[in-house]
Amino acid sequence: MIYDIAIVGSGPAGLSAAINAKIRNKKIVLFGTENLSNKLTVAPSIDNYLGFFDISGEELKDKFQKHIESLDIEINTNKITNVYAMGDYFALMSGENMFEAKTVIIATGIQYGKPIKGEEEFLGKGVGYCATCDAPLYKGKRVAIIGYNKESEEEANFLNEIASKTYFIPMYKNEGLYRSVNIDEGIEIIKEKPLEIKGSKLVDKVSFKHKNIDVDGVFVIKDSSSPKTLVPGLESHGAHVKVDINMNTNIPGCFACGDCAGKPYSYIKSAGQGQIAALNAVAYLEKLKKNNTKTE
Repeated sequence: MIYDIAIVGSGPAGLSAAINAKIRNKKIVLFGTENLSNKLTVAPSIDNYLGFFDISGEELKDKFQKHIESLDIEINTNKITNVYAMGDYFALMSGENMFEAKTVIIATGIQYGKPIKGEEEFLGKGVGYCATCDAPLYKGKRVAIIGYNKESEEEANFLNEIASKTYFIPMYKNEGLYRSVNIDEGIEIIKEKPLEIKGSKLVDKVSFKHKNIDVDGVFVIKDSSSPKTLVPGLESHGAHVKVDINMNTNIPGCFACGDCAGKPYSYIKSAGQGQIAALNAVAYLEKLKKNNTKTE
């Protein structure tokens, strides 16, 4: 199946894009997580979302959930690691799985903090962002999981079933989370900040202040992926995707919205941009349809 619109990200921007595209009767696929948005669920109070004041992030998330369920929109939990522009369509990769869509909306949120030294240099050369996607490549090998969220623990446990040695490096800012790390027996936990991912042509070690560990692969598990590593050729300005007022990127048929498209970082702004992206994706599809009709 070739979808009309593929949406990557299930925060307010992605969800808004999904409902507006669905209302316009487009075939959509929405990639995200079951809890929709980690950033949203931890918000203690939201007071600037029109119509919903003095509401917790968890409560707002529940309202978002009911809205998408009312339109029969489901979350596809396959983690998209690459999006390739193929001319007439886009190929979205998740491990051995590939999804095809005529247009793509990037709503991945913003990455906080700088990448680890060597992370971007060795992307695709031993560094990856989805352990469950690339696990078969590391059967019987030594791997490290650098985890920025609790979901990374599940990926470490999964990978440990096939790897010869698994290291887990928790990068949680909340010290309390360290005490609740749910890691299977046999996984070595390193509670030290990694300084650099090293190698020659491929990754071969991770260095810390007081030691190095030899590895064949490193997985960096974050809440969001950098759009410029997700979509080759996508123009960015710092951490943000370059977009125009209609949420167009430099790649025809590819749109971006929400935090990844720039400041201010606001739930209501993200929802508004999601609508703009969806409506312009619909207009782009109509333009494609007319052009194809003329050439027939």
